[in-house]
Amino acid sequence: MNKVIKFLVSFSFLLFSANVFAEGKLNIYNWADYTPEDLVSKFEAETGIKVTNDTYDSNETLLAKLQAGGGSTGYDLAVPSQHFVEIMIKEGLLEKISGIKDMPNYKYVAEQFQGPSFDPTQEYSTPWQMGSAGFAYRADSYSGDGSSMMEFFKPSDEICGKVAVFKSPEEVVNMAHLALGSSFCSEDPNEMTAVLDLLVEQKKCVAVYSSEGINDRLQSGEIIMHAHWDGYSQVGKWGGMDDLTYAYPKEGVVGWFDSLVMPKGAKNVEEAKAFMNFVMHPENMAIISNFAAYANAIPESVNYLSDDMKNATNIQVPDGIPVVFGQACNEKAQGLVDKVWTKLMQ
Repeated sequence: MNKVIKFLVSFSFLLFSANVFAEGKLNIYNWADYTPEDLVSKFEAETGIKVTNDTYDSNETLLAKLQAGGGSTGYDLAVPSQHFVEIMIKEGLLEKISGIKDMPNYKYVAEQFQGPSFDPTQEYSTPWQMGSAGFAYRADSYSGDGSSMMEFFKPSDEICGKVAVFKSPEEVVNMAHLALGSSFCSEDPNEMTAVLDLLVEQKKCVAVYSSEGINDRLQSGEIIMHAHWDGYSQVGKWGGMDDLTYAYPKEGVVGWFDSLVMPKGAKNVEEAKAFMNFVMHPENMAIISNFAAYANAIPESVNYLSDDMKNATNIQVPDGIPVVFGQACNEKAQGLVDKVWTKLMQ
C-alpha cells in the first residue's frame, strides 16, 4: 500500500510540475559548446519550459555582462567558474537561492563538492562541470611531448607562428605563473613583470588570441599548439583529430569548477531552480559530460557515461601532475593582472 501511495504522490508531482511550467521560459547564458541540445530537449519535454541559450567566451565576458546589466541582463542562469562565483557574490550580482540543499537531486552531489569554498552555505550555486586549462597540440606535427609549460610559452621554431592563445587573461596568466613557479594572484610587481616578459616573448610566435573556434583551427592545420581545455580537446579528438594531445606538463595545469548561478534580477526563478535540480540528476549530468567531455560532481553519473567518455585519455590527469585551481584575486593583485594583459594586447 505504501508503494502505491508513493507512486501516486510522485506521479501527481510530475503532473503538477508540467502544469505549473507549461508556459514557462528559461534564459541561459553559458559558455559556447557547453549546453547539449539533448539536455535541453529532455528538460523541455519533461517540464514544458522553453529554453533559450546564449553563449559567451570567457568568465571576464560574463562578469562584464552582469556588471553592466544592473539587474536586468535578461538571463535566469549563467555558468561561471569557482573564483568568479566568489567575485559575483561579493559584488551583489547574483540572486540568493532558497532551498538548494532541499532540492530532490542535491543528494547526488558528492560530499566533497557540497558547500564549496566559494559558496560555503550553498545559497548561490549548483554544480555543472569541472576540468582544467592548459594547452593541446597536434602530435603528428610536433616533435615535443608537452612535458613542460615552457613548450607553450617558448615555442620551438617548428611551431612558431602556429601557436594560439586564449584571448582573456584568466587562464593564461595563471599558466605563466605555473611555468615560472610563482603564485596565482601575486602581489609582487617583480613576479608580474616576469609574467609579462614571458608573454611578450611568446607573442612573437602567436598567430591569434582567441577562445573560440579552437578545434576548427587545430583541425585545419593553421595552428599546431593551442591554449585549450581538457574536455574540449577530447571533443576534438573524437571529432577526427586522433593525434590531438592535451598536455600535462610537470608544472601542472589550471583547475576550474563551473556552477549554475542565478544573475541578479532573474525573472524566471522557479524555472531556473527546476533546471538546477534537473541537472543534478545522474542521468542528466552524464548527458553534459558525454557531450562536453568534462568530469562532474555527481558520482552516480558514471552509470550513464558513454564508453568513449569512460576511456577519454585527454581528461585523465597523470599521477604527480598538480592541478592548481584559480582563485579570486584581491584588488591589488587583479590590478597587476589587468596591467599585464593591457600591455600585452597593445
